[in-house]
Amino acid sequence: MKILGIETSCDETSAAVVDNRRGILSNVVISQIPLHRPYQGVVPELASRAHFKKIAPVVKEACLQAGIKKPDAVAFTQGPGLMGSLLVGRVAAETLGRIWNCPVVGVNHLEGHIFAAELEGKIRFPLLALIVSGGHTDLVLSFKPGKYRVLGRTRDDAAGECYDKAAKILGLGYPGGPIIDKLAKIGDKNSIIFPRPYLEGTLDFSFSGLKTSLLYHINKRLKRPMNTKIRTSDKPILNPEEISNLCASFQEAICDTLLQKTIFAAKKFGVRQIVVGGGVSANSRLREMFTSICAQEKIAVSLSSLRLCTDNGAMIAQLAIHKLASKIKKSPSKSDPALPFKNWA
Repeated sequence: MKILGIETSCDETSAAVVDNRRGILSNVVISQIPLHRPYQGVVPELASRAHFKKIAPVVKEACLQAGIKKPDAVAFTQGPGLMGSLLVGRVAAETLGRIWNCPVVGVNHLEGHIFAAELEGKIRFPLLALIVSGGHTDLVLSFKPGKYRVLGRTRDDAAGECYDKAAKILGLGYPGGPIIDKLAKIGDKNSIIFPRPYLEGTLDFSFSGLKTSLLYHINKRLKRPMNTKIRTSDKPILNPEEISNLCASFQEAICDTLLQKTIFAAKKFGVRQIVVGGGVSANSRLREMFTSICAQEKIAVSLSSLRLCTDNGAMIAQLAIHKLASKIKKSPSKSDPALPFKNWA
């Protein structure tokens, strides 16, 4: 069974073909980062227009690379995501389904990040999934595919969003995650002790205060009023060493919080398998910490390769294989196209 997966939830236009026996046959991804960089973030209207322009050639290229004329089914991201972007993917998938006379399956984007790990190795249930990206930071418990319990999620900024805002404060550019990760490698992570927002008594996350701590530290260093806001055009007068140390210390606080919360939840619920997915799972320090601590705790951890950390069509197709196998062929509601499945609650 060969599934064409279409992903257009945010700022990557992707199509992939996955075979349930042979794995990934193709995975084409076109990023919109250059388009959104001048605005220091994703502009929804620009994103949907870019998807509209690229979706047809991306699907064509995915089918060519896979060597197929038509798949056995078409899957697409139902939500969550940007409404206009999701609509482009949905219309493309439903149109192709009519043309090819094949099933069309709408799937949950966050659930797809869990099954990205399955494309490169086995995942065993029950498992605990940390889905961490620019728009989401969710800690999810699952005892079998399709059934989930959200244990905690961010109350304000997602981890990836916090990275982007920190890079903006530091005048480093967009997207912030890869830039901060690169500079952190040459910085001293112990030079500044930023607060860890553990939120004792809950498995929720909160990163807005960490971003504020960074801003206050810079204003104090520059001898400005603590509440001074830094405009996009501003570049703090800090030397390269200070910038690297700030990046390393800031990153350590985020990664430490994500790790400690996840390990605590795994022990609490007796889970021996952790899956980490989403764009921020490409962060080198986060991967290093999870690999090391999970080995100490004798907990299996699945970290997707870098090409599958970001949004991609392959994870959507892989999830659809499970949906079809379990005879879940429910189409998304016209009145509620961008919401996750009800059991993701």
